[in-house]
Amino acid sequence: MAETEIYKQQAADAAVSLVRSGMVLGLGHGSTVKFALEETEMVRLGIQVGDINSYPAIEMTIDGADEIDPDLNLIKGGGGALLREKIVAQVSKRNVIIVDDKKLSPALGTRHFLPLEILPFGWERQRDFIIELGGKPTMRKDKSEKPILSDRGNFLLDCQFGPINDLVGLARKLEARSGILEHGLFLKLATDVFAAGPDGVQHLKADR
Repeated sequence: MAETEIYKQQAADAAVSLVRSGMVLGLGHGSTVKFALEETEMVRLGIQVGDINSYPAIEMTIDGADEIDPDLNLIKGGGGALLREKIVAQVSKRNVIIVDDKKLSPALGTRHFLPLEILPFGWERQRDFIIELGGKPTMRKDKSEKPILSDRGNFLLDCQFGPINDLVGLARKLEARSGILEHGLFLKLATDVFAAGPDGVQHLKADR
């Protein structure tokens, strides 16, 4: 197992220690979450898988992230499921993020692009809008140059902004734009971050 994978496993082990019997648990879509799935042994333990509409609230969600700032704001969406992941995060009482410590960053946008999930109709106009905001958007494509779709069947734009000074302002502009279905800024949603590295696992808690 690669060093980064070992760190992700250590972070997942620490996060899963928070799981209690009878808890309504949400799980993200990214590759990091597979470690939490393995640790909870969902199949062997007979944990039921339910629909989000069956639960008014989720007690805790375990998920990954692409970048984390000192206030535990996140960039997510590298795995292509940002719309679904944000819906789950917003109805979760506690959002626990598991990462290797290289995902910790002084400011969002410093180390990772900002993903956008956009409607295929008129997508080039959304590309132009991002350029007007100062971003450099790139359509996410596969090796054959076909668009890679989100888990909801939408296009994905990966946008380079550099360090983002006004997270709330950028989020509001993106949310007001028809055709942009969701952005990868997850602001004031994470409650806990388990970040693992050479010095062990850090448990960071948000001051909400």
